[in-house]
Amino acid sequence: MSAAVDVDLLDPGLHARGELDAYWRRMRRDDPVSRHPVGGGARAFWAVARHADAQAVVRDTRRFTSAGGNMLGTLLGGGDPAAGRMVVVTDGPFHTALRRLLARGFGPRALGPVARTVERATRALLGAFVERGGGDFVAEVAARIPLRAICELLGVPTADQERVLRLTNAAMLTEQSSDAAAEPAIEQRIARNEILLYYTRLAAERRQAPGSDIISLLVEPGPEGRSLTDEEVLLNCYNLIIGGDETARLAMAEGIRALTEHPDQWQRLRDEPELTVSGTEEILRWSTPVVHIGRRATHDTELAGRTIAAGDVVTVWNTSANRDEAAFADPGIFDLARQPNQHLTFGYGPHFCVGAELARIEIRALLTELRRTVSAVEVVGPVPALVSNFLRGPAALPVALTPKKQPQESS
Repeated sequence: MSAAVDVDLLDPGLHARGELDAYWRRMRRDDPVSRHPVGGGARAFWAVARHADAQAVVRDTRRFTSAGGNMLGTLLGGGDPAAGRMVVVTDGPFHTALRRLLARGFGPRALGPVARTVERATRALLGAFVERGGGDFVAEVAARIPLRAICELLGVPTADQERVLRLTNAAMLTEQSSDAAAEPAIEQRIARNEILLYYTRLAAERRQAPGSDIISLLVEPGPEGRSLTDEEVLLNCYNLIIGGDETARLAMAEGIRALTEHPDQWQRLRDEPELTVSGTEEILRWSTPVVHIGRRATHDTELAGRTIAAGDVVTVWNTSANRDEAAFADPGIFDLARQPNQHLTFGYGPHFCVGAELARIEIRALLTELRRTVSAVEVVGPVPALVSNFLRGPAALPVALTPKKQPQESS
């Protein structure tokens, strides 16, 4: 057992309170691959703290597989029920074929129209938000932009989008718990069931009349020369909805808070429009919405001098890897101009997030519109954090915005 293990990484409160920075610095230095007993010690998991070791784990699906699950709670609880059917918890030829199919839906040709939708939605939502003087940035802006983009990619008709957005927001509350056994409230269960039924009907329609959206790609003959089952289509739709929302929503909210806490960077963003590109990457690194990534060792192996047995749960802690002094100069400084910036927010290797470019488009659109229309941003109330050991970021962000004075037209 590691002598340096003195915190319970399963405790969601530690992550919500942001109390682990000093701990991770010590672990990167003294015990970068550490064993953590669970409960009475009969079970345990490995925690990987360094950037280089994290990359080694997530790129090597032969030694460390996601086929049983990719979340610590799920892996310790016996495995993900979607394993082998949903792209994020699948490896091997089926994963490769399914990922290739999904990648077509996130390629430049597909994302061009979606990027324009994102820009229009960002302009409208942020414009109305600024006009009101602010409010809860998470609920009124950050939660709506990514879901609107995903609706577009999945081919949700415009007339249905408001209802789908409402149901999805309610259903996703069940995904934010750190306790895999937690029983969601009845309203959340109803919302989740309704959204699943909606996409079941949509998939049935696409089987009869395919379009150019991602659901149409999922229902056509594809992986391993066969059509996905209805359940596989549904699971992968749901994965895109959840995954397509979380990273961008939480990064947007944490990015806004970071700009209020670092006024020098807010001023740089206003003065230097080119920083929207590198600034997007720094916000993704700084926010690190996905706290950890889980894997299971397929056979006895070694990592950073530690012997890991076949079947052991291995977790990569992005919150540590993205602050690794060996990978980032002055990692504790928020720097919109940071170059290079090889963060692991989207993962790495075969499971690199298929929707990464969409999240970047969404954050860049927000930064562009902020610098164009907003003079000042101020946090005006408590900022509750998500209570989870898998996701992190503000659950709400009350802000006041001062609009930028627009130049008057000469008469």
